[in-house]
Amino acid sequence: MAFNLKQYGIDVEKIYRNSSVPVLYELGLRLEKGTAISDVGALLVYSGEKTGRSPKDKRIVKQPESENNIDWGKVNIDLDEHTFMVNRERAIDYLNTREHLFVVDAFAGWDPKYRLKVRIVCTRAYHSLFMQNMLIKPTEEELANFGEPDYVIFNGGAFPANTYTSKMTSKTSVDLDLERKEFVILGTEYAGEMKKGIFSIMNYLMPLKQVMPMHCSANVGEEGDVSILFGLSGTGKTTLSADPKRKLIGDDEHCWTDDGVFNVEGGCYAKAINLTKENEPDIYNAIKFGTVLENLVYDPETREVDYTDTSITENTRASYPINFIENAQIPCVAGQPKNIIFLTCDAFGVLPPISKLTPEQASYHFISGYTAKVAGTEMGVTEPEATFSACFGAAFMMWHPNKYATLLAEKIKKHNVTTWLVNTGWTGGAYGKGSRMKLKYTRAMIDAIHSNAFANVTTEADPHFGFEIPTSCPDVPSEILIPRNTWDNKDKYDETKNKLINLFQENFKKFEDKVDTYIVEAGPKVTVES
Repeated sequence: MAFNLKQYGIDVEKIYRNSSVPVLYELGLRLEKGTAISDVGALLVYSGEKTGRSPKDKRIVKQPESENNIDWGKVNIDLDEHTFMVNRERAIDYLNTREHLFVVDAFAGWDPKYRLKVRIVCTRAYHSLFMQNMLIKPTEEELANFGEPDYVIFNGGAFPANTYTSKMTSKTSVDLDLERKEFVILGTEYAGEMKKGIFSIMNYLMPLKQVMPMHCSANVGEEGDVSILFGLSGTGKTTLSADPKRKLIGDDEHCWTDDGVFNVEGGCYAKAINLTKENEPDIYNAIKFGTVLENLVYDPETREVDYTDTSITENTRASYPINFIENAQIPCVAGQPKNIIFLTCDAFGVLPPISKLTPEQASYHFISGYTAKVAGTEMGVTEPEATFSACFGAAFMMWHPNKYATLLAEKIKKHNVTTWLVNTGWTGGAYGKGSRMKLKYTRAMIDAIHSNAFANVTTEADPHFGFEIPTSCPDVPSEILIPRNTWDNKDKYDETKNKLINLFQENFKKFEDKVDTYIVEAGPKVTVES
């Protein structure tokens, strides 16, 4: 019997289900405006008006079964079931106007005990290839016996939402109904909405099974020692997890179970801005036939891509299967973590380049999710700007951050995991005065973590943050390890540190009423006299 989508009210007969890469290339090139092949064989595509996610247009249906579990607010905005069904019908009506549709049936999660069967119904070859890259491809036998999926994404993104519909704030609408197990996209063709939609679902479902979902990268050494790296954009998460001495489990989304760590995804969605073979050889070499290059500028004659051109967007991306990475761990499953590394780019130059955290401090810094970006130079503004994103991925967290932090603390204690805070930002002063930490020093510190070189090193407790700072590290000048010693003006250091501590405290106020006391007390409590 031919595959069809009639159970969803979709009557389109021509359906490309889990099509081959050449077929998707041919259809994309023939039917989708602006699609081309790069000089190395990647598929060049455009997402249209939206070149990034639309978090303000994301809605979750408020249902009795899940209502009390969700941390409602600016991230998780509620929607009524009637409005969801209006948007769903609008998407289905649009899908029914197409001559053909694409279906991707695949898995989210490499561990068979926890994986989800996901179905994507979409109108573009680009979206189909993207999701076939990002999910885990079933074998022919698994596809033949796929049955009904656990969750369905209806991607009608080329068709707008009706702005006169209740709760709609724009022509874009990204809606999740956990009870119907359906996800509806209108008004955006940015492929990342599908990927992050699935991650949001996993972030809701996994804590119900005492599994910790994580927005992180992960790798594993020859001895089976797993490291998890958390970090916001610009902290070095992708760069530092790509280690020639270790196998990459994944670069973005993972779960931590009683058995170990597994990757949620079957591929990577790497930032392509300023990509070079010298700085990011793994990513650069993964760009070939089967890779989707999203919103990149290229030479129309040679089809050579200009990775420095951000005229379309700074959020240029490459999507490819993880087996395009030479040093990948396939299947993307490994044992219990030995080390957790929180990466931050502290442009204030206050935090040490490496410090060791207690489980309680780890929970505090996990909820804080701190980094500091360099402000724009407009009007001479050079003051760093602090950024806090709970759990290093607030946009995708469905429960209150305390749920994830408690799970993290429990697993750290149960499996005796060591947690580190690594500052890839400024040393010798804040931005404008000091300098960015050399990548070779950061790599040496990560290597020292993995080789257990800090086991017998003397540490110095920071009097205000409380974490332990190693006083020596192989191949790293010891004078840079204690940040106050690197500043010419010690009073200025104390003043800047005081400012940063106040920023931490102010940010944490919004969590205190729902966060366990032991986590609140693990934060910086004593400020420096300024």
